[in-house]
Amino acid sequence: MKPTLFNAAISLVPGTQVSYNGTTLIWHEYKEPPVTETELSAELQRLITEYEAKEYQRLRAPEYPPITEYIDGVVKGDQTQIDKYIADCLAVKAKYPKVSELN
Repeated sequence: MKPTLFNAAISLVPGTQVSYNGTTLIWHEYKEPPVTETELSAELQRLITEYEAKEYQRLRAPEYPPITEYIDGVVKGDQTQIDKYIADCLAVKAKYPKVSELN
């Protein structure tokens, strides 16, 4: 899920008790927010950038074959099955390359 101000607050002040109603942060342990709006905005942007950079991981995950196919091939000593599993994984990786692989 894309990061929100709540995630930025927790990242900047780990262990804090904070609520987020979609627009406003409510700091339960502080009379004044322990971080500035600028700090929150910068941290939120950092988290969003990190999230977007890992989109390839989210796209790959549901398309990878089940690991049980590989394990079954190993247990049976079936190199053809193992090779197919590896080829299927490499095909998914090629379909959704890391951003750094595009450059």
